[in-house]
Amino acid sequence: MLYGANGVCQIAEISTRTIGSNVMEYYVLKPVSSDSTLYVPTGNEMLVSRIRDICTAEEARAILSEESEPMKWISNNQERSEYFRQVIGEENCRDLVRLVRLLHSHGKLLSERGRRLHLSDERILREAERMVGDEIATALGITHAEALQLILNSASI
Repeated sequence: MLYGANGVCQIAEISTRTIGSNVMEYYVLKPVSSDSTLYVPTGNEMLVSRIRDICTAEEARAILSEESEPMKWISNNQERSEYFRQVIGEENCRDLVRLVRLLHSHGKLLSERGRRLHLSDERILREAERMVGDEIATALGITHAEALQLILNSASI
């Protein structure tokens, strides 16, 4: 399952905790890409609604192999950053794949000119790679590195 920008998580347990005089039930989530632990109150509809199933292997293969229209580069740094943050926040596997591909291709273009991605673009790229890489890797039963290779090389599916 996925939990927001934390990416792929496993429900380690459902536990009850007492805070003051309140007794609350929590999902205890363990993200696969970090050693952190997340506690999501089972009674908080807004937080629980951020939990979703990962894509299936068939959906992952379809997303990786489709020839969707690539995202267009936005020249204005602030507008681009806001748009990229929106894509990250929506947690849509298809759009995250498109975002990773866009940032890699733009980074390659800049590298040929002796330049690098803007620092904020690099941060977005790493976050998108972590999120979508973990989802694709889990769906296909492969490593994170192999998932990133598939994302960047859709012909090798």
